[in-house]
Amino acid sequence: MKHTVFYDARCPLCSSVKWVVGKLDWFRRIRWIPVQDAENNNDYSFLKNRDIYDRIQMLSSKGRIYEGFYTIRKILTLLPVTFPVSWLFYLPYIDRILSPLYMWVSRNRYHWFGRQSYVPQI
Repeated sequence: MKHTVFYDARCPLCSSVKWVVGKLDWFRRIRWIPVQDAENNNDYSFLKNRDIYDRIQMLSSKGRIYEGFYTIRKILTLLPVTFPVSWLFYLPYIDRILSPLYMWVSRNRYHWFGRQSYVPQI
């Protein structure tokens, strides 16, 4: 079973990250779904009442849900190229620094990068 990542398809930064990670995901362990498609889909009811537009969400292959910085950290462990440095993201208290940094970038991403149009996948 693959890990499923829910990302904001209207965000150019998010789409670029998806593209780069897709190129580095040599074993195709990650499936990407736009939150715009998942938001009202009953198959993803676990996303209800979550901050799906400002925090990237992940449903791991084992059923665990990650969000924000913790999703990024998990993704880094899945990619052969980034796995060796992913341990830095598990250092004690690093989440206290990088999680607020993640949220700062997330809150400002539309201002910095704009918004792109999105056509729902049918």
